[in-house]
Amino acid sequence: MPILNANHLFDQGEKLVVTPAGGVPRQVDLRRAISAAYYGLFHFCLTAVADEFVGVSQRQTSRYALVYRSVDHRTLKDLCVEAKKQTLPAKYRPYLPPDGFGADLQAFSMSAIDQQEKRHLADCNPPTALHKVGCEVCG
Repeated sequence: MPILNANHLFDQGEKLVVTPAGGVPRQVDLRRAISAAYYGLFHFCLTAVADEFVGVSQRQTSRYALVYRSVDHRTLKDLCVEAKKQTLPAKYRPYLPPDGFGADLQAFSMSAIDQQEKRHLADCNPPTALHKVGCEVCG
């Protein structure tokens, strides 16, 4: 199974937000860039999970594909919500590192939730006008 390269999605997002000469990025490009960034994060997570539980050398197997496909968007969000908590539910405690989740994983979890919410806004809320952060023309 060819693995989707998350970096290609991030690159695609960056290309979409390039401000045209003398203009403002189109709404469709900003929306697709947000979606590409989220899907880059999502597929990065799927690859990391499958690599960890099945192994990088097993990427061509049906077992790898099963693990890769076992995490959906809701599952990712739910796991991120749990990872932000000080005390995990009992079902997750056996997987908790001895020192708990560090600040990096908690920050990643918050970012993943935020990116998913932005993707929903960009994909499902047409009246919302999006702006490129740091764009002199967009504000």
